[in-house]
Amino acid sequence: MAYFNFPRQTNFYKGKVRDVYTISDTWLVMLASDRISAFDVILPRPIPFKGQVLTQIAAHMLKATADICPNWLVEVPAPNVSIGRKCEPFKIEMVIRGNLTGHAWRTYASGKRELCGANMPGGMKENDYFPAPIITPSTKAAEGHDEDISPAQIIEKGLATEKEWNDLSQYALKLFERGKEIAAKQGLILVDTKYEFGRIGNDIILMDEIHTPDSSRYFYAEGFEERQEKGERQKQLSKEFVREWLIENDFMGKEGQTVPAMSDEWVETISKRYIELYEKVIGSTFVPQKLSEEETEKRILAVLEKITG
Repeated sequence: MAYFNFPRQTNFYKGKVRDVYTISDTWLVMLASDRISAFDVILPRPIPFKGQVLTQIAAHMLKATADICPNWLVEVPAPNVSIGRKCEPFKIEMVIRGNLTGHAWRTYASGKRELCGANMPGGMKENDYFPAPIITPSTKAAEGHDEDISPAQIIEKGLATEKEWNDLSQYALKLFERGKEIAAKQGLILVDTKYEFGRIGNDIILMDEIHTPDSSRYFYAEGFEERQEKGERQKQLSKEFVREWLIENDFMGKEGQTVPAMSDEWVETISKRYIELYEKVIGSTFVPQKLSEEETEKRILAVLEKITG
């Protein structure tokens, strides 16, 4: 992907997946690349149409939740491009879990019954529903791995005031509830997800992407209870299958480990899984779009001219 230089550009940041341009310290142009990361490492090959999938699911979900919490997004001028308002981010990821899965299950299986200050009842099996969704926040690391943190530590470290923490929690719970409703209509269960928030003045703003395969885990609702009763693995839509493949190939992002080679067939499989998730979550057929760099730039400039005057 080419790198651009826009009028009034004041910053540029290349993340693991996104390239972010700051305009006049007020606006963000976010390009979702086809890069894919796992265990905080960028894998060696891009995944076709992944950027478009993430951008369009996020835009759909932000629009569907705008009545709950104001969000950063203004316009999506190209398949993999979002333009919106720049926020001062809270250095917290609001991870919310409806089921005992993933990191929560690994913690639970080790014998612990508390995660990030949230209690997990005894007698649960992997993938069981919690009595009510729990929030297990993590610190938003600039580099390396994010770390678990409790609400008390968040307030103590000044990452949010008590009022802000309460507001963030209420927003996260309401967004998760809406996400579960949207998923249920498509025969899916939104299992867990994360939200990122920022401030503009005194207002809390929902940032980044929501309810995408990079930030969320979905189970298929059909057959969920039967699989739980039999102790079978749940059928899921997320990028967890990429992590599982890496683990099978002795890679977990640890020092001295080498990322396994990715065959053409495996890259195509990952792409198809992302497209499948788009179609299941959105409920419409995915239409692949590839714009030239010139056309992408032209569309971005048209929006910037409109919003910056």
